[in-house]
Amino acid sequence: MQVSTLSFLIFLTFMQPSTLKESIYNVTKISSSLTIDADWEKEIWQKIDALEIKRYMGEEPAHFPSVQAKLAYDDLAIYVIFRVEDQYIRAVAKKHQDGVYKDSCVEFFFSPENHSNQGYFNLEMNCGGTMLFHHQEKPRTGSVQISEEDIDQISVAHSLPKQVLEEIQDPTTWTVEYRIPFSILTKYHDLTRPQSGTIWRANLYKCADDTSHPHWLTWAPVENPKPNFHLPEFFGQLKFM
Repeated sequence: MQVSTLSFLIFLTFMQPSTLKESIYNVTKISSSLTIDADWEKEIWQKIDALEIKRYMGEEPAHFPSVQAKLAYDDLAIYVIFRVEDQYIRAVAKKHQDGVYKDSCVEFFFSPENHSNQGYFNLEMNCGGTMLFHHQEKPRTGSVQISEEDIDQISVAHSLPKQVLEEIQDPTTWTVEYRIPFSILTKYHDLTRPQSGTIWRANLYKCADDTSHPHWLTWAPVENPKPNFHLPEFFGQLKFM
């Protein structure tokens, strides 16, 4: 029995390190605001490391896109850009707060503090730049939609058209980029604007629920038998530098 227990612990330590080690990403502070144009190759982003969204929930998908993201911040806002090497791409959502997760979609879930006791935000954006943006008191409980007036203050750029009604079958790389002012977040969540040493909790995802090749990908590991992004207990760390 002792030998079996030891063997199991060795297996956990050496064979499954990704499930034991917390995901951490360093968020770089920039000295001036970014031009939001969905350009992954622009000079400022070239100086910032990318995180990879390469874990999956549910069964391993037949189509497994390559997904990267980068984050930065200044005194007024946080910046996010995604780059997706994708296929079977679709975007049918017509307006903000529609079910964009059904489309080819990237998502940023975050709690602007070092826990999620006061809730978290979920910003879900399809490849055409249409977003669903809520604040959740608890997972799927006490959900508040970010107002249209506040969404209009978020600068967004995307490389594909707003709608892709006929699924793109061929391999295609697409990007989305956005700037979220901290002044918007403070309307829905009591927070202190980040500075060097601040830690937020977060996870980033890629999904495509209603495409011909659905998948549910995640940055920080999530231990759950079925796809579910609303599990803040599995959020990784964003460390502001």
